[in-house]
Amino acid sequence: MSVPDEAKADFRVCNGTQNLVGVAIGYRAKEGWMTEGWWQVPATTCATLIEGELQSRYYYLYAEDAARGGRWTGDVNMCVAENEFKVTGVEDCFARGFQRMGFKEYDTGRQGSWMVQLSDTPGTQESQN
Repeated sequence: MSVPDEAKADFRVCNGTQNLVGVAIGYRAKEGWMTEGWWQVPATTCATLIEGELQSRYYYLYAEDAARGGRWTGDVNMCVAENEFKVTGVEDCFARGFQRMGFKEYDTGRQGSWMVQLSDTPGTQESQN
């Protein structure tokens, strides 16, 4: 029987850019869909968004560059707020006083931990006009 690796199980985001990035995460919990934010991730550092063994297979991420306004987005619409937030449900974002943003889906394949690297690579970031 092999001894499990002592690496910490969690969901982390690493900021490979030279700017501060704000990050929000979405996931399915017992009470339904949840979105949480904002984590402020300084240039070339990482942040832990979910500590401990991951409970879901799919996680959803939205991030924006605080300095240049670039965004890392996807096509799954979820709610975010201007300031720190934890929102239950992804419906009627505007009616409930939230904004709606497109989150990118990550399939962790049921692994206990996952890391997302944000970079300046064209194609992973779209500019806000």
